[in-house]
Amino acid sequence: MASIGFNAQQIILLVALGASLLTVTRAATVIVGGSENWRYGYNYTEWAANTAPFYFHDTLVFKYENSTPPHSVYLLPNLWSYSTCDFSKAKLLANPTQVKGDGFEFVLNQWRVFYFASGEANDCKEGLMKMVIVPWPRF
Repeated sequence: MASIGFNAQQIILLVALGASLLTVTRAATVIVGGSENWRYGYNYTEWAANTAPFYFHDTLVFKYENSTPPHSVYLLPNLWSYSTCDFSKAKLLANPTQVKGDGFEFVLNQWRVFYFASGEANDCKEGLMKMVIVPWPRF
């Protein structure tokens, strides 16, 4: 009977490969707002708090169904911009046409605070279309 032998480097490689596959397979796809989708008047700060925790490599999906006015997705740079709905230094992630249908996907790929908001009309200030997400590593 032949034996299968592994050296230390091969064992480390197999463990690392197994751990990386485990992380990838455990990542979740989360529809922002659940069945409410990305719409004016829904409290996304509350939704995010109730849905947490979020993890590295989870995918957030922002989508809406034929809403007027249209919505967008911005990544705001800091708490001040988020609190005041100041989009002057924000990064546009998805314009209104990218959020329709299947939506826009954003992968949480860093350990940092993510500040999201819609930059259309009064979506951020009056429409509650903003949220904070902090992804955690999986253990």
